[in-house]
Amino acid sequence: QVQLVESGGGLVQAGGSLKLSCAASGRIFSINAWRWYRQAPGKQRDLVAVISSGDSTNYVDSVKGRFTISRDNAKSTVYLQMNSLKPEDTALYYCNALIRSGFGTRDYWGQGTQVTVSS
Repeated sequence: QVQLVESGGGLVQAGGSLKLSCAASGRIFSINAWRWYRQAPGKQRDLVAVISSGDSTNYVDSVKGRFTISRDNAKSTVYLQMNSLKPEDTALYYCNALIRSGFGTRDYWGQGTQVTVSS
């Protein structure tokens, strides 16, 4: 069984920082791209950032220059460093990865971690 476990969410004031982590566990052979999504109440789940297996990164325009996605392949972990946080960043953040494991190749999702930014 492959699992993604997230951590690092919390309550922070506007202008503050948080660092999210998402660790994969199980019989993993390889992890392709990692993605971070977020979903605010009453809204759809949106892609925030992606990092490829070759460490290329892309961000949604609203977080460019403030968020940084990175990965540690040895630890099967992805990070999202979030700086200069704004109230509109408040959402449930999910990690996602395409993983090749003993169970085949498929998408996996974390359980979500809440980020709340107060004004």
